[in-house]
Order: sequence, then C-alpha cells, then structure tokens
Amino acid sequence: MRDPEPGTGPLPLFEQTVRPEWIDYNGHMSEAFYVLVFGHATDEMMNAVGLGPAYRERSGCSLYTVEAHVRYLDEVAEGTPLTVRTRVLGVDGKKLRFAHEMSAEDRTVATSELFALHVGAAGSTPFPPEVRDRLAGLVEEPPAWAGRAIAPVPAPA
Repeated sequence: MRDPEPGTGPLPLFEQTVRPEWIDYNGHMSEAFYVLVFGHATDEMMNAVGLGPAYRERSGCSLYTVEAHVRYLDEVAEGTPLTVRTRVLGVDGKKLRFAHEMSAEDRTVATSELFALHVGAAGSTPFPPEVRDRLAGLVEEPPAWAGRAIAPVPAPA
C-alpha cells in the first residue's frame, strides 16, 4: 500500500454530495452526517500531509481526535453539493489543531474545530519531522469562529 506523495501547496478541498440516506425526519441532513463529512475531510487532510493508510500500516501511528466543537449553521437538502475547506491552526510536537468549514451554494452551513494527537502503540508520540514540517508550513490564522466554547445556560431563578 502506498500513499500519494504529500503535496507542497495548500490543502485540497473535500467535496461530497448529500446522499438520500443522510436525510432525517425533518427533511434535511441529519447532524451525524455533518460529522461524517468532516471525518472524510480529515482523512483527506491526513493523506495530503503524509499520514495516510500506508503511513499507518508502516508506522503503527495515526491521528486521533481528542476534542471537537461542531457548529450547525444551516440546513442542507438531499443532493446538495458540499465543499469542505480545511485549515491547520497549529502544530506542536504530537498535537494538532485544525478546522473544517463546510459550504453549500456559497454559504457556510457548518464548522468543526478539532484537537488531535499523533498516537502509536505506546501512546502519543511526536510527528515525524517531515510531517511536522509540512503541517507547520500550512498553519493559518484561526477564523473568527474558532476557539469559542459553548455558552453556559444560566441557572434557573
């Protein structure tokens, strides 16, 4: 098994069309499938930086998501073409912060900010230098929506 050569340009966009089985009882894409599409966009990012299937087979290491914050901003219907832009927001040793922005018909419909660790059989482990350097070269300023927490609900009076 061989992964494609990691690129040197920006991360590729991930494209997917909303499938009929992703539609819920309200007639639009169910929340679980937004996360599925974001997961596939993460896989594309991993391939683009050299962390694809061949790397996992050879090294026994992979990227594990340890935290995610998803915002559902708009509904999408069956057959809607989706585009996901991925941004690397920071990398350090074995840690990676990145974000996905999902668009449909020129509007943002969802975002996801993730924190992941590079993990092997013995636990978390630093990225190989070539992967770390590739990720570091992709770091962008976080979008305005990144870094937010869920607002607390006030206690009943």
